[in-house]
Amino acid sequence: MQEPLDVPLDVPKPDHETAGDRYAYRASLVGSAHAFELTDDGLSWHIGGRSGIWPMMSIASIRLSYRPISMQSRRFRADIETAGRERIAVLSTTWQTVTLMAPQDHDYRAFITRLHQRLAQAGSQAVLTGGLRPGIYAAAVVLLALLALAMAGLLARAVATGELAGSLFLVGFAALFAWQIGGFIRRNRPRTYRFDDLPKDLLP
Repeated sequence: MQEPLDVPLDVPKPDHETAGDRYAYRASLVGSAHAFELTDDGLSWHIGGRSGIWPMMSIASIRLSYRPISMQSRRFRADIETAGRERIAVLSTTWQTVTLMAPQDHDYRAFITRLHQRLAQAGSQAVLTGGLRPGIYAAAVVLLALLALAMAGLLARAVATGELAGSLFLVGFAALFAWQIGGFIRRNRPRTYRFDDLPKDLLP
């Protein structure tokens, strides 16, 4: 059985490899890269001091989601789980310096697409889902509605009392809030998808 490789971020792929067969990222500035490779034996992974190879038929589910953070608004995540409840996460960004988290849009998209192709070729019955879990999504929508109502009440009061500066501030804040949080909610709506039809809004 082929041993998993700890792939440095800057090592080019050999010419004979299919695009997307390898991917690596740094989850933090300390420690080694999280490295993944699609081999004839399955999904090979190396995370810190742990490593393994999961046969394609052992992969039970994949969940794609959009996970922005303050330092990187274009951040996506794939949670891969086996039938034995083992789980690994693949992120579309990598830490480069203390202040820089860089996107790896093309490499991440190529790897995730290739993984789905390999699963389909193996005849996998893995459950493919996108977005947040339904319960978490419902709670987020309720919280967003409550915040919108509270903000509308503050705006109505500011207009009624003639506080123009306060009204303009609330309008601007509401627009920014709707753009950021609204995009997160829209992308992360719960859904299922097919191996040959990955959700475009959950890939960079």
